[in-house]
This record gives sequence, C-alpha cells and structure tokens, in this order.
Amino acid sequence: MSDPKKEKMLSVRGIVTEALPSTLFRVEISVQNSAQVAGGGANENDKREILAYLGGKMRMHRIKVLIGDSVEVVLDPYGGKGRIIKRL
Repeated sequence: MSDPKKEKMLSVRGIVTEALPSTLFRVEISVQNSAQVAGGGANENDKREILAYLGGKMRMHRIKVLIGDSVEVVLDPYGGKGRIIKRL
C-alpha cells in the first residue's frame, strides 16, 4: 500500500542561488500565478526564493550541491521551507 503522506508532497524544480552554513541553501523556484495580467489573459510565472535543506539520503551519501545546480525540492505544506531530494 502507498503512504498517503507521500502522495500529498509537492515537488518542484529550482536553481540554487546561495549556499548557507549548515547545509542550508536558497533555492529559486517558479510559482505559477493564475492572476490576470493587465492587458492580456496569460498566466505569469513569478520567481520565488525559499530556504531549503539537504534531505537525508543526500547527506548520507555526501552529494555535493553547488550554486547554479538544478535541484528537485519537496515543499512543506506551509510553503516556507523545502527539502532538496535530488540534484538534476
């Protein structure tokens, strides 16, 4: 049987913009904004930076993450932080 908690996790792709102490990173992700843009009906993509930390397997296997790397991040339900689970 599948775990219902894992099905609700939202994963997004982002780019590492800053490396902070204690394996924390600032990751820039694009968030789709459904608000109408003035003059047109298209959706716009907003860039947003979140604070992300390395996931357990990434720490355990000492996977290096550098500035400019493309990563996959699982967002917490509240949207403030994220966990880096894969380097792309």
